Amino acid sequence: MLELGGEALVLTHDAMAEGVHFLPGQDQADIAWKLVSSNLSDLAAKGTDPLGVLLGYQFGADDARFLAGLEEVLAHYGVPLLGGDTIGATGAQVLGLTALGRATHRPVPSRSGAQAGDTVWITGPVGAAMLGFEALRDGTGADSLAFRRPRALLAEGEALAPAVTAMMDISDGLLLDASRMARASGISFAIDSTAVPIAVPEHRRAEALRWGEDYQLLFTLPAGAEPPVTAFRVGQAIPSAAAPILLDGQPQREDSGLGYEHR
Repeated sequence: MLELGGEALVLTHDAMAEGVHFLPGQDQADIAWKLVSSNLSDLAAKGTDPLGVLLGYQFGADDARFLAGLEEVLAHYGVPLLGGDTIGATGAQVLGLTALGRATHRPVPSRSGAQAGDTVWITGPVGAAMLGFEALRDGTGADSLAFRRPRALLAEGEALAPAVTAMMDISDGLLLDASRMARASGISFAIDSTAVPIAVPEHRRAEALRWGEDYQLLFTLPAGAEPPVTAFRVGQAIPSAAAPILLDGQPQREDSGLGYEHR
């Protein structure tokens, strides 16, 4: 975040790699959509109004499809392409995007502001991206839209910004990202697994809490406060305990498969 007079400029940069964030041979239009949406989701978690994006693009086998998807997603969000760079390279495709936005509320929400006594919330179900990935990977013909074309919750983030004590988007898994927020805030979160809305069959609940890429917003509110958007209460912030996350009362270690680790 950069302070510019009375304004705060929020910047974020995310990269995506073939075989990690998208499948080899996947439609390039979908890849463009996901690249933009994942970056704008970071801005949503800051309650930010997007101003534009800068693209780092590696020429590939279907540049026309990528351009078509890029035009579509930028039009969907009403965000301009401000510039960037292109390269020619061999090997797995790697793409990068920088998104810039104007903070709509001060102080800008962070992941470090939660306090003991706060309530923990999520804006919607998790697990849809996991099912979408499996459908696309296995060629079943089932709905894969949640994985291919996630949505950044910009309006929700802007509405929540004045109310929350902490907020971030869920990209690496609810439990792992909640653990990061709790650790940054110097407290612990007691999460009720059955209170988390899921988009998968019940027997896959544990996977859905760890899979990621649903880009829901995770946030905390002061005790007794109600969110200004549709959301689901999933836990309570408590004084620092045996671990940053207590799932159904059991401490959870971050190195025990809470979500996707970037290594």
